[in-house]
Amino acid sequence: MRICHVITRLILGGAQENTVSTVLGLARLGHDVELVSGHPSPGEGDLLNSFAQSPSLLTLSAHLVRPIHPWHDALATRDLIRHFKATRPGLVHTHSGKAGILARLAARRCHVKLIVHGIHGPSFGPFQGPLANFIFRSAERIADHWTDQYVVVAQAMTDQYLAANIGRSEQYTRIFSGFDLSPYMDIPLQANLCRNGSPFDPADFVVAAVARIAPLKGHEDLLQLASICRQKIPRFRMLFVGDGPLRPQIAERVHCLNLERVVVFAGMVSPDKVPGLLSQADVTAHLSLREGLPRALSQSLAAGRPVVAYDCDGASEVCLHERTGFLTQPGDVHTMARHLESLATNPALRLTLGKAGRALVRADFSQEIMVERTHQLYLRLGVPNPRQPMALLHR
Repeated sequence: MRICHVITRLILGGAQENTVSTVLGLARLGHDVELVSGHPSPGEGDLLNSFAQSPSLLTLSAHLVRPIHPWHDALATRDLIRHFKATRPGLVHTHSGKAGILARLAARRCHVKLIVHGIHGPSFGPFQGPLANFIFRSAERIADHWTDQYVVVAQAMTDQYLAANIGRSEQYTRIFSGFDLSPYMDIPLQANLCRNGSPFDPADFVVAAVARIAPLKGHEDLLQLASICRQKIPRFRMLFVGDGPLRPQIAERVHCLNLERVVVFAGMVSPDKVPGLLSQADVTAHLSLREGLPRALSQSLAAGRPVVAYDCDGASEVCLHERTGFLTQPGDVHTMARHLESLATNPALRLTLGKAGRALVRADFSQEIMVERTHQLYLRLGVPNPRQPMALLHR
């Protein structure tokens, strides 16, 4: 059975890395699979090189764009219908808000047998206004009529969507967003052993923040946190990994707050560079106000680094309070600063939390486990097993 995944764009991001790894992993298992995506947005990086060895697995759509745009949206839907009619997938698996709506509509129009939607983050919630929430909730409820199964990266997504009367509990399957663990698991647990050639000294206390510099990612709160912590923690430093549309404003705030000697911008980096940057940090902070389950948290734990995070969406499913890190309520920067002060003055606590986090991630977040769980879900939905000889399938 042919399987077609659809995502809005292949920028550098957790949902995109998850989707690419899933598609390539399913292909290695023998599935007839492809990915359809809109073109990456300028200035946000891309994952197109992931398909350099298998270009036939990727199709780019000129009209699949992130903003609501009636003309492009109509043309994208038309193109998806044409593509599905030409390739005849038996299962369409959609990702992200825009592609999730348009591709499910197109799949329905083409009478695709199975339609699966992946929820990597909420499309509605307190992060936006009532009108936007009404529109997105309504769209998701309509698309629910065409959806056979949901794949969520966190139980929090299931809870939020069921509370909005979208789907039934038996339609939801949680599959954590996996990644290649090996570059992280080899990192020494002590950050000061990893700082040769880095901008940090062994005595620095470094807090990393891995996120696009974009709305809702919490960089204003991170700067407030840095302002507090530099007064309380000797040699406090903060490392921003990522780039985005708010970089100029955040850089200006760094200047206004006199944080130029505290904050280091690593800029946009490819996924293979993230382990090396996390290895230089003592802790990772993630203050985003909209996530499914932040990949930055699981990556940091894989590196043996404890995490501090806002208790938002799925963060509590990996940032286990006082076991792998510390959670605070969104906006409570002062409590977050106290947690960082505790971690800065207690290396043994950092080591204990880091070891527990690494064990948690090893058990559930490998790329292989994610692909295998997706494969098993497809089998339950009736997709033929490519591992079995055809003669056995027809008995």
